[in-house]
Amino acid sequence: MEKLKIAAFGGFRSIPPKAGAAGSDKFALELYPRIVAKGHSLLAYSRIYSGDNDELHSEYQGVKIKYFSTISKAGFDTLVHSAKATFDVIFRNTADVVHLHSGANSIWALFLRIAGKRVVITQFAMDWKRDKWPWYGKMFYIVSNYLTAYCPDAVVFDNVFTKEYFEKKFSRQYNFIPYGSEIMPPPDNITILNKLGIVKNDYFLFVGRFIPDKGLHLLIKAFSKLTTNKKLVLVGGSPNPGEYEAGIKNTNDSRIIFPGYVYGDDTNLLMKNAYGYVQPSLIEGLSPVILTVMGLGTPLVCSDIVENKFICGENAITFISGNANDLATSLQYALENSDEINKKAAAGAIDITNRFNWDNITDQYIELFKKSK
Repeated sequence: MEKLKIAAFGGFRSIPPKAGAAGSDKFALELYPRIVAKGHSLLAYSRIYSGDNDELHSEYQGVKIKYFSTISKAGFDTLVHSAKATFDVIFRNTADVVHLHSGANSIWALFLRIAGKRVVITQFAMDWKRDKWPWYGKMFYIVSNYLTAYCPDAVVFDNVFTKEYFEKKFSRQYNFIPYGSEIMPPPDNITILNKLGIVKNDYFLFVGRFIPDKGLHLLIKAFSKLTTNKKLVLVGGSPNPGEYEAGIKNTNDSRIIFPGYVYGDDTNLLMKNAYGYVQPSLIEGLSPVILTVMGLGTPLVCSDIVENKFICGENAITFISGNANDLATSLQYALENSDEINKKAAAGAIDITNRFNWDNITDQYIELFKKSK
């Protein structure tokens, strides 16, 4: 068997995930150990921020890890870290194939290819549309689209809609490999529920970054309209806290709980035991959180953007994206129709486990890395 020597960096911050982790971190954590388990070598470049006190790892589940420090300013932290990783790959010859997360890192494909490396980029979503970026950030992403389209050896999209956009705009063919859904069932342990003062089926849940395109301002506004004793648990935060996060947390609703960051089995336990999971996103790629939630068989309420509907089909309650009143109506419907939402959840678990399988996805990436090589 041909053994691949792979390096990876870009959108994910660290393996294992730490504060500020998001979908790209979970993607790396699910994919890379599986690649190593199939006999290949993989080095994941992780980030260190000023003030970090997290444990550093030389290896995690077979994945080799190398750390570089970076700045804390959103967007620029990725650029600085990716520059360091790029030149480490080149000058220390740490890999033959390089897997980059996000088209924002496509600029480094130029340097890597000049150095004789093969480059595969995974583009998760239409990042230039995200409200969190200032005008110059959006402009950078738009320019990066051209580099993404032409510079790498291969480009992978995790959703068909962004893939179709690129193919139409650049008249080229690209690869579609989705995100996986199945996870190990969490242990039968409710310690995290006791810690937060909540009980099974008595709360709605959101897990993710506190940034505008996740739509948390809509969720809080919608939840405030409900007459219910159920809680709303908002797990996570922002890797670079600012006014938006402060505004989200500035609520007088005692039903809303902010646990901060929660990881691993505790996160899955919260998802598994929720009355319903709410994903109010204004923009997404193929949402890892939605796939995980549906894989666990938890009822889902989500915005009706095409990426979300591609995953859930008819197996979730959807609302008009950006509309807090319609979200409130959907949440009220979920409260009044528990049997229906649980039937949808059960059907959804079967459907997405068949459609989004991590082992198949791993094999597809390995074959693509081999072709690139």
